[in-house]
Amino acid sequence: MKKLLASLLITFSSLTIAGPLVEFKTSAGDFTVELNPEKAPKTVENFLGYVKSGFYNGTIFHRVINNFMVQGGGFTKDMQQKPTNPPIPLESNNGLKNLNYSIAMARTSNPDSATAQFFINVVDNKNLDYPRPDGHGYAVFGSVIKGTETIDKIKKTVTTRQGPFTDVPVQTILIQSATVISK
Repeated sequence: MKKLLASLLITFSSLTIAGPLVEFKTSAGDFTVELNPEKAPKTVENFLGYVKSGFYNGTIFHRVINNFMVQGGGFTKDMQQKPTNPPIPLESNNGLKNLNYSIAMARTSNPDSATAQFFINVVDNKNLDYPRPDGHGYAVFGSVIKGTETIDKIKKTVTTRQGPFTDVPVQTILIQSATVISK
């Protein structure tokens, strides 16, 4: 009987293996994202490289649009863009959707331009799913599984224009740390 229970436990646990977890500690609160390396292997590898190097520590959420998304991971408190690694290929045609609390890579109009910046959808953004809006879509690679109240707080922050940048939070929202907490 013990062998059967142990076997069932091992089988069950192998069915529920989660992707890597990354915990963000921010000035607005903490949240955790679960990544999906099966559906977005290059994107997850890229993101984890930035996390493990400490790149995100001291960056900010620099673009916040309630009823759309919150974007961070590329700028310092004084709105200086951090140097990044080369861009990665777009993995938007992976079946993952830009749903509320999903995390996706930010990019320019060039589909293969994503580097370090990411955004968290604060509503279902079907207009960002492959192939919309430009024939390419935006690559989702995970979702917030803990601390959604932090994301809800961030999305409601008051924003302003700062130089050439729009939708910049008036009160800085600092990413104090991003840490892999599970594999």
